[in-house]
Amino acid sequence: MNILDLTLSELIDKLAREELELEKVLEEYSFRIRSVEDKLNSYVTVLDPPLTYIRSPQQVLKGSPIAIKDNICTKGVKTTCSSKILENYIPPYNATVIEKLAEAGFTLIGKTNMDEFAMGSSTETSAFGPTRNPWNLNKVPGGSSGGSAAAVAAREAVAALGSDTGGSIRCPAAFCGVVGLKPTYGLVSRYGLIAYANSLEQIGPITRDVKDAALLLDIIAGRDERDSTSIDKPISSYLNTLVADVKGIKIGVPKEMFGEGIDSRVADIVWSAIKLLETHGAEYHEISLPSLSYALPAYYIIAMSEASSNLARYDGVRYGFSAFENGMDWATSFSKTRGKGFGMEVKRRIILGTFALSAGFYEEYYLKALKVRTLIKQDFDKAFKNYHVLISPTMPTPAFNIGEKILDPLSMYMMDVETVPVNLAGIPALSVPCGFVNGLPVGMQIMAPALREDIMLKVGYAFETLSKLRNLKPPV
Repeated sequence: MNILDLTLSELIDKLAREELELEKVLEEYSFRIRSVEDKLNSYVTVLDPPLTYIRSPQQVLKGSPIAIKDNICTKGVKTTCSSKILENYIPPYNATVIEKLAEAGFTLIGKTNMDEFAMGSSTETSAFGPTRNPWNLNKVPGGSSGGSAAAVAAREAVAALGSDTGGSIRCPAAFCGVVGLKPTYGLVSRYGLIAYANSLEQIGPITRDVKDAALLLDIIAGRDERDSTSIDKPISSYLNTLVADVKGIKIGVPKEMFGEGIDSRVADIVWSAIKLLETHGAEYHEISLPSLSYALPAYYIIAMSEASSNLARYDGVRYGFSAFENGMDWATSFSKTRGKGFGMEVKRRIILGTFALSAGFYEEYYLKALKVRTLIKQDFDKAFKNYHVLISPTMPTPAFNIGEKILDPLSMYMMDVETVPVNLAGIPALSVPCGFVNGLPVGMQIMAPALREDIMLKVGYAFETLSKLRNLKPPV
């Protein structure tokens, strides 16, 4: 038995039965990180020894080693957002999701690399260097939660948490051949998540199979009085909804999500997955969501505008990196701190967001983008009156080469074309592996109505069971 190949559910079962000792498990994972981290760069901070939260033997997670994206606050452990401006920031409190995992008895094994302030689709904008894809070290792992996805795929953690503003969980999950779940907006508390775009982002699990994603969602979901956007809704067990049966499930296939810019090989693999579900009792119909053609520009205007506001707090005075020198006035210090502390992509988004919010342009850009967002939500609501789930590719192409798109922002932004509509609508989505193109994983995106994670997970679990594409193991 290879400990590192056990899924989270399998590991918990072995620990509960005392067939494994936690100390041995943590030793195996620590050794694995030391062995491959110089190739992958999945982590910003590796905890040695790991930080274990076990308060009673009955705790669900039994000390399982879980990695946390480095924009989620961990008390006493550096949280950098992969940015120079926060390179030595140590939060004095835990995010709510960390408290929930601690109550369930997990081990924090490290903080994972990411695009700086979650702004990117490749984990190349990190101030600590890019993460590499464990399926091919010349390829990106996706972003912005690339470190989390690479760590889970490469057996450097049994599971991880990421955050998703426009696809940042689902993109790396697709590129790294793992499962990524973006919950309904408000289902999981954002308290302690360092903000990029408040109205879009959610924390969610990255795991090796759908069962593990449901297990972690059971733990982290729920109302939090410290987050005014969290939903006051009783949470049932998502784990208990997993049945490998899609009889009677109606699937909508948005034609706009299979159109221009989508690699034909990716589209063919996703269509094969849809037809596999059809052969086992589901039915599908092609549909149209006409407003999706405006989703990408609307998303980037909203996200960049919110970023320009959120990142104004990094002034070099209260915390974080400072370029202040004796005799320097505040305005000069503020400018130099931000100029040296932020990377190019973050500065680009702050400038564009500030422009969109400025006098004379607010109504032309930001307000218009909000109206488009409403139209997109209405299109999804209309579709979900007739279909249980919608299915599309997660990403338009397989993972691309490191360095291929980093100097072409528009080309990079286009990679989010399949994922951003979900964030604008506030609905849940799940990326599951559904095949390979030239040895690189392809993800299928399953979208569901708000708060219907249960049916989304059921469809994902059924496909995973039928296709046998679970717990995939990359060559690294």
